Amino acid sequence: MIFIARNDGVHRTTVRNANLTKNQIGNVQWHNEREKESYVNQDIVPERTPLNVHFKTPSGSYQEIFDAMVEEKTISTRGLKADACLFGELIFDVNSAYFHNHGGYEYARQFYADAYQAAVDIVGGEQYILSAVMHADERNRAMSEALGQDVYHYHLHVVYIPVVEKQILWSKRCKDKSLVGTVKETIMQVSSSKKWLSKPALDKAGNPLLQKNGKPVLKKSYSVLQDDFYQHMRAAPARQRRPPMPPKRK
Repeated sequence: MIFIARNDGVHRTTVRNANLTKNQIGNVQWHNEREKESYVNQDIVPERTPLNVHFKTPSGSYQEIFDAMVEEKTISTRGLKADACLFGELIFDVNSAYFHNHGGYEYARQFYADAYQAAVDIVGGEQYILSAVMHADERNRAMSEALGQDVYHYHLHVVYIPVVEKQILWSKRCKDKSLVGTVKETIMQVSSSKKWLSKPALDKAGNPLLQKNGKPVLKKSYSVLQDDFYQHMRAAPARQRRPPMPPKRK
């Protein structure tokens, strides 16, 4: 996961999403929280691990927090298959040269503090974020060798629970027939697929774009994610203290 500036000299930023199952989340936690004794990635510098910044520190293991939220009925796994994706991970990333040229560690920490607030909005609330940590201990080998000095690749991992609001209606089996079809309860349903559904594309006036057959033009959810992140960062309060926001990576 090493990026350097392209030959055109332009810096670029991106946010990626990964959908994760119960069986996958342990490895993600070990990597993000630096819980392993050794790493295959030789560019991780353990002496710098204390410089990693938690914008939200997990109160236990990711799975333990998830299970507690189910028990407390903060979230619902109703109807999910055994192999369903219960977790998501947003990875906010900018090529190493951007931070190296604009203040290094302190600037990266400020930048990703703003990015974390973008993540809160994207996820739908801080209560659904399990951990958010900026890694400052991964060396960019290519840039370091090219410049003759250590250059580090700063990036942000945000592990969250993908939820959507779902209304449960009274069924026809309800004894009070006046309630049938009305809302019985509203739950926060865990669902990666529904969280990342494609959305209608809009024109500059905010109206839906239509195909020739009259059907709406759909914009992939991950494209919407890039746009949401970019617009949030441009509007962030700290923007006056930052150099121009890098364009989105295509």
